[in-house]
Amino acid sequence: MEMDCKQTRTYMDALLDSELDPVTAAGIEAHLKTCGACAGAYTAQTALQAALRKSAPYHAAPAGLAARIGKQFNAAGAKAEKNAAARQPWLPLFAAVAATAAVTWITVVHLESGTRDDVISEQIITGHARAMLTAHLADVASSDQHTVKPWLSSKLDFSPPVTNLAAAGFPLTGGRLDYIDHRPVAALVYHHRQHVINLFVWPDEKARASNKMQSSTRQGYNLLHWNGEGMTYWAISDLNPVDIKTFAETYASAK
Repeated sequence: MEMDCKQTRTYMDALLDSELDPVTAAGIEAHLKTCGACAGAYTAQTALQAALRKSAPYHAAPAGLAARIGKQFNAAGAKAEKNAAARQPWLPLFAAVAATAAVTWITVVHLESGTRDDVISEQIITGHARAMLTAHLADVASSDQHTVKPWLSSKLDFSPPVTNLAAAGFPLTGGRLDYIDHRPVAALVYHHRQHVINLFVWPDEKARASNKMQSSTRQGYNLLHWNGEGMTYWAISDLNPVDIKTFAETYASAK
């Protein structure tokens, strides 16, 4: 089975967790051997998984918990069987149908409750955290915009605006490929003192044509999002809101 980049990125987590059937797994592994971008993403995802397993706290269940749950489950099952004998035979079927409908409704509400920007912002945070945890901030490490821009343009189907903002206190240190909103994107890497700023850039036909910057704070990170000239921009850092806004405004006026 031949796999493309979109399919590979979709099933990558399942491959890491050994949840795929042999045919699909073989197709993804074959694609990884020929696609440098997907292979890099898979390496980064593997490193992130290893880092989380190593550092995430593990809490063991209290002794006897399984036995207590089993006892309560058996008692509840026996009571349910006794009550079912006195009911009409169609009631269990009705209950099953009702339960299925309820679960389906809850799932749909959950999926539709978040806006598109909410979904993308979570992906931005994941991409930023993955780069920081794996220390893989750049595929091309350079402060020269004439080196970073051509490299990214050769790997993508668009040419991202790249400029060095060292004079304003935000030096360019490189760029890399990432995967946001179901497509490869450019991630430009800037620094401000000891802080890292990741600026994700890609063309987006669905983005509203507005240069107004929208700010948010999630999971300890400050994010800024704006659109312009057919591109969407997402900046993320642990910088304070004032400094990251200064960066975004400086970049937007300089590109």
